Amino acid sequence: MTPSSRVYRGHIFHVAGSPTVATARENLVSLPDGALVTTKTGRIAWVGSFADLPAAFAGLPVTDNRGGFILPGFVDTHLHFPQTYSTDAYGGGQLLEWLDNCVFPAEARLGDPAFGERIARDFTRRRIAAGTTSALVFGSAFPHAQDALFAESQRAGLRLVSGRGIQTVGSEPSRALLTGETEALDLVSAEIDRWHAVDTGDPATALLQVAVVPRFSLSVTPTTLAGLGDLYDGVRGRGVYFHSHLNENNRPGTGEIDAVKSVYQVDTYLDTYDGRFLPGSAQGGSSLLGRRSILAHAVHCEDEELARLAETGTSVAHCPTSQQFLGSGTMPWLRTTSFGVNVAIGSDIGAGDEWLVSRVLNDCFKVHLSEPGDAGLSIDPAALLFTGTLAGARALDMETRFGNFDVGKDADFLLIEPDRWEPLASVLERGIRADNEAMATEQTLFALLLALRQPAITGVYVRGRRVLAPE
Repeated sequence: MTPSSRVYRGHIFHVAGSPTVATARENLVSLPDGALVTTKTGRIAWVGSFADLPAAFAGLPVTDNRGGFILPGFVDTHLHFPQTYSTDAYGGGQLLEWLDNCVFPAEARLGDPAFGERIARDFTRRRIAAGTTSALVFGSAFPHAQDALFAESQRAGLRLVSGRGIQTVGSEPSRALLTGETEALDLVSAEIDRWHAVDTGDPATALLQVAVVPRFSLSVTPTTLAGLGDLYDGVRGRGVYFHSHLNENNRPGTGEIDAVKSVYQVDTYLDTYDGRFLPGSAQGGSSLLGRRSILAHAVHCEDEELARLAETGTSVAHCPTSQQFLGSGTMPWLRTTSFGVNVAIGSDIGAGDEWLVSRVLNDCFKVHLSEPGDAGLSIDPAALLFTGTLAGARALDMETRFGNFDVGKDADFLLIEPDRWEPLASVLERGIRADNEAMATEQTLFALLLALRQPAITGVYVRGRRVLAPE
């Protein structure tokens, strides 16, 4: 469906402007009978109460979603394309054992081109059903599977940032995913040349973009990291992203963090991505951190790591659902955000088993309410909405393009009809609401986010164009 000038009518929620998570509440916009006006070029021309619709737009066709809601499209900043069929995999244990027992064998199956095409279609369908209009995706080791992923995303009209999973060393179960050091760099360079901003030629406007994605520091060597640093120096100016994992599992002695420190002989895990991957955290190459760099998890960061993430503008993809599944612990919300680190949400499919970003936000609320002592907090619904939309756009350095309904941005949005999911309709219609209007508004948004399920998402739009699932 091509974009058109149109009015979408319904209860609009978004976090306007450019706040932090701490000030999202002050920027929450609720329009119970709202109007979102889109242009033929897929941009937002106006947003406000339907009763105040300017005369210039009065003659436009109206998509009437009264009784329903209009939200910005969800932004998922960390999920794994090759793990589409690996959610709820039993028999793995914690992170490193789960990779060997469940994930590496599953990802090796994408070596079959037909399988790669099948999983790319299903991955794209899952994203559309969940209303994930933009995603940062850990890709496959196999170029033909990555080609299929980009092609399906382009055909559907979704936003995608992805990069092949880079592994140059690993355990026996990961053997099919490994390449040599030089081959790894050549494959990354080829993917960038083939797919980065291929749709518009400009990373500021492109739907399709590429990231440099080593699985984690244990999957590469100092030689690989040095090569990736040199490569990234050459493509950073083209808007290429960097994405990997950080401080996920802290099992004493045998977990991920201690293993990284032991292998590299560094002071902190983050040093390995910051060019300081030689023994004693000596400089060995260029830093991979920056405003288009996103690191997943950051559950067990040291203060100096959080300060460095904030200093470089590197964002965190917070994955509370998968952190529970793998027993990784809970990213300390107040401590992380107090350093000024931008925290977006990640489903982490397939250690996470929730495709729907609002379901991950549901887990986010619960785990942080349960943090011990003064660390625990009740995250307000505006902050939850911000984390699943605008914070993700900020992490992707695309905040000027999408993430909320500020006039001039691309029209990325969802239509939600509660009657399509009766439990959602019930809590919205019959739940207790405060007499105070501001509190009642927050209660409605909270119920919408936590009770939302996929059947209630009836329209997914990117740049004003309705996105349809591939057959």
